[in-house]
Amino acid sequence: MRRRRVDPAAGARAGALPEAIAALSRSLPSGPSPEIFRRAKFDRPEATSALWQLLFRVLSPFPAGNALASIALEVQARLVKSALCSQGYPRLALAQLPEDGSKGSRELLLALSWLLARGPVPEQMLAQTRVPLGDEMTVCQCEALASLGPPAPHLEAEGPVDVRHVQWLMGKLRFRWRQLVSSQQEQCALLSKIHLYTRGCHSDQNLGHLSVTEAEMLRDPEGGQKLLRTLEHESRRLEAVLAWRRAEPVFWQWMVRKPTHPSPGIPSRSGPQARGCGRGPEWSAARRASRETVEKELGALQRCWEQDSGPAPAHGPHRLVRREDGAAGDRDLRAAELIRTLRSQEACLEAVLRQLQGQCRQELAGLAGALPGLIWIPPPGR
Repeated sequence: MRRRRVDPAAGARAGALPEAIAALSRSLPSGPSPEIFRRAKFDRPEATSALWQLLFRVLSPFPAGNALASIALEVQARLVKSALCSQGYPRLALAQLPEDGSKGSRELLLALSWLLARGPVPEQMLAQTRVPLGDEMTVCQCEALASLGPPAPHLEAEGPVDVRHVQWLMGKLRFRWRQLVSSQQEQCALLSKIHLYTRGCHSDQNLGHLSVTEAEMLRDPEGGQKLLRTLEHESRRLEAVLAWRRAEPVFWQWMVRKPTHPSPGIPSRSGPQARGCGRGPEWSAARRASRETVEKELGALQRCWEQDSGPAPAHGPHRLVRREDGAAGDRDLRAAELIRTLRSQEACLEAVLRQLQGQCRQELAGLAGALPGLIWIPPPGR
C-alpha cells in the first residue's frame, strides 16, 4: 500500500488558521469563540447573534461593560447598521438583514472583515479599554486644524416643527453643558487636592506625586489586587494582538477562499482587493467633495506650520503632573500649550455653532413663511 505524501507547508498553513482566528478572538473585547467565525463562514444562523454583539462592541464609542450587554439584540443590530452606513460600508445586503439574529452570519463576518481592513481595530479597542495608571488628559489638535468639511445633508421634517419645542431643546442642551462644565471643574479641584496631599510620595522623582489610581491602591489593597488582575488581562490581550498581526495574512487567505458572495470594498492588506462598484454621478460628486475637503485640511495644516514653525501640535493622552519649579522635559506639555490648544478647539467649535445656527434660522424662516398669519419673533441675540 502506497503512503500518501503529506505537504509540510500545507500542514503548517492548516495549523496557522485556527491560531489566527483564536488570536483575533482574544484580541477583541468579549470576542466570540473561534467556532463562531467558522460557522459564520458557512452562513450558519447560530453564529448571527454573537457577531451582532461583537460588531456593536467594536462600533460603540463607549467601553465594553454590563450596560452594553443589557441592550436588546434588535437595538444593537439597528445601531450597527447605522454606524456602518455612516462609515461608508458599501454592501446593501447588511441593511436588509433581519434584526432578530435569525440569519446573516456570513454578511456580518464580511462587515467585520471590512472594519479590520480599514483600520487597526484590535489596537483601538485595546486603547479604549486600557486602565490609565496616571491622571491623563487627552489632547488632540487635529480637529481644530481641520476645516468644517462638506455641509451635512438637508433632511426634511416629517411634520410641522414647533418652535417652542426647539427652544426647550436648546435650553436643555445649555443646562446639560453647564452641568458638564461644573463637573469638570469639581474633578479638577479634587485632582489638585490629591496631587498636593501626595506630593513627594511617588518613587519616580519626575512625577513627584501620586495619581488617583495609585492613591486608591494604597487606601484599598484589595482594589490593588483587582487592578493587578485587570493589567494581566490587558497584557494577555496585547499578546493576542501581536499574535494576530503575525497571522493576519492567513485570515485574509481564508476569507477569500471559495467566496459565495462578492467581497465588499475591503482595502488591500495582504488580502482581498477592493472591488469598484458602479461609478455614477453620485460617486464622482462624493469623490470631488472628498478631494476638496482634504485639500482644505492640508492647507490649514500648512498655514499652521508656517505660522508656528515649531514642533508638531499636541496629540494623544498626557499625564497631569504638578510641578512647582516650572521645569519640563522634552516630551512634556505645559499648561500654556494646552490652553492654546483648547482655545483653538473652542474657535473651531464656535465656527461650527455659527454655521448650525445659520442653518436653523433659515429653516425657521422657511417654516414661518409657509404658514400664513404666523408672526415669527426671533430670539434675542446673546
